[in-house]
Amino acid sequence: MVMAKVALRNADCPWDLFDSEWYLQRNYGTLRDDDREIIETLAEFFAKQAPTRHWHGIDVGSGTNLYPALAMLPLTETVTLWEYSRANIRWLKHGIRPYGQSWDLFWEAFRTSATVYGRLRRPRSVLPSKAHIERASVFDLPEARWNIGTMFFVAESITGDRTEFELATMKFIRSLKPGAPFAAAFMRNSRGYQVGAQWFPAVAVVESDIRRLLGDAAVDLKIRRISSNEPIRHGYDGMILVTGKRGSATRRWSPTAGFGR
Repeated sequence: MVMAKVALRNADCPWDLFDSEWYLQRNYGTLRDDDREIIETLAEFFAKQAPTRHWHGIDVGSGTNLYPALAMLPLTETVTLWEYSRANIRWLKHGIRPYGQSWDLFWEAFRTSATVYGRLRRPRSVLPSKAHIERASVFDLPEARWNIGTMFFVAESITGDRTEFELATMKFIRSLKPGAPFAAAFMRNSRGYQVGAQWFPAVAVVESDIRRLLGDAAVDLKIRRISSNEPIRHGYDGMILVTGKRGSATRRWSPTAGFGR
């Protein structure tokens, strides 16, 4: 049965029924032009960070998308895959040991975009050796733990409640140490989405929403709209890629006044 298309809070959603394989095939079965554009920008940004290779990274809400974790491989000693859905946890445990051939296209896009990726040999073996899978909610992230982080298509896609979206985004940012580089991506103006037989809610966001939310929490913030010539599905109008570094300000988060339209 398909869930009613109503605005739901995160706790109302059947995350353990998330059809991981269905989602993987429809979203990451091949390398799309919009994902390639994101990877090229992401590789350029991370390659400039002068990594020590002793960094500890986190990818929040990994699901079945491995390319944010792949992006951090040359810069890290460990990468935590922070995921809540038991279905996605099951997929990750098998999906990274080793990962499937379709991800070779994604790695090749990284490798040809920045030299630091070309220097890393056998990423198919490196990922499972560095990855640590943690089942936990984005809302339970500890503060100032990681040196680098990614969060792709998560905060706006786990709830229909705008305050929860804001809180999830800020939990991610605050899980990083001050000065830590990060990349986050959002579905632009998403109005919810179908995964197999289940409907999941979303919060519709645009670039100005992200800038307003992160303006005091991040530095060197760059926000880029990514067009989708062949949309994955109905109900969104592109993607938003955000790069920056966690700021040193310690002001506590509160819901943004006047957020939204």
